[in-house]
Amino acid sequence: METEKVKVLIIGSGPAGYTAAIYASRAGLKPVLYQGLQPGVQLTITNDVENYPGYPDGINGPQMMEDFKRQAERFGTDVRYGTATAVDFSSKPHQVTIDDQKVIEAEAVINSTGASAKWLGLDSEARLNGSGVSACAVCDGFFYRGQDVAIVGAGDTAAEEATYLANLANKVYMIVRRDEMRASTIMQERVLKTRNIEILWNTVTDDILGEHTVEGVRLKNTVTNETREIPVKGFFVAIGHKPNSDIFVDYLNLDENGYIRTIPGTSKTNINGVFACGDVQDFTYRQAVTAAGSGCMAALDAERYLAALEPEDAIEQNQDTTPSFSEKA
Repeated sequence: METEKVKVLIIGSGPAGYTAAIYASRAGLKPVLYQGLQPGVQLTITNDVENYPGYPDGINGPQMMEDFKRQAERFGTDVRYGTATAVDFSSKPHQVTIDDQKVIEAEAVINSTGASAKWLGLDSEARLNGSGVSACAVCDGFFYRGQDVAIVGAGDTAAEEATYLANLANKVYMIVRRDEMRASTIMQERVLKTRNIEILWNTVTDDILGEHTVEGVRLKNTVTNETREIPVKGFFVAIGHKPNSDIFVDYLNLDENGYIRTIPGTSKTNINGVFACGDVQDFTYRQAVTAAGSGCMAALDAERYLAALEPEDAIEQNQDTTPSFSEKA
């Protein structure tokens, strides 16, 4: 394979990756950024972003990511198309394979591969994604103020997002597949005490209705097999996220859900010179602004790591440097 040596390699784009690139390039680290399968990740399927500072009139997700990209390139980031398909963090320099065709050897690697929302798999869900269908109530709930919406899910995330939506929407239908929820007791109590949340037990989504925007949802009772339609303007999917961390499993410490573990208060992983930022390591907030902040942290951590290296040690380091936090829970 072709081999290329770089100082800083950023895997993935989005607010985290592009912010890391802006800071790294301004620090003179000449970062190379590979955008991944979905440049800009989840924001590229978000029509309107109104809660990111600096955009008083709001902005659509794809344009926002293009702005981030242009700013990174302005300071010298080498932004490329391509996907990391394998990594080898067992020695220095770190090796990352791109599209199974090229190996990048990097003194520091910043992982910002993000997380992907889990979907129901309906054709109408994909067709209306961004036009009433959303996987983030905090991001998009504002657009349905005073209207009726539905949310699918039964865990803590679904319960939390249902109560969040209840503060904005006229009514929230919570679609639960079984006759019980998986959410913690306290979260279930909050849902049950919220007057404008109606839980639809033993119910699955048969189809999302609407030609250009969501107009309703057809539901099916799993016990009686009966179907019915309810009018809603927003349809939220809260059945979980999957961090895009599969290629790191042999080297980086992941939590039980696949999120990369970082030393609290930093972007450092259990491998010296490898950092993580954005949704691939954040299972709590998953917002563009928090992702951008963590991207800044990763670039600063990488800069300090490289500055601390002795010239003769820039390529070869002691391998047994796993910090104490790395013990798996």
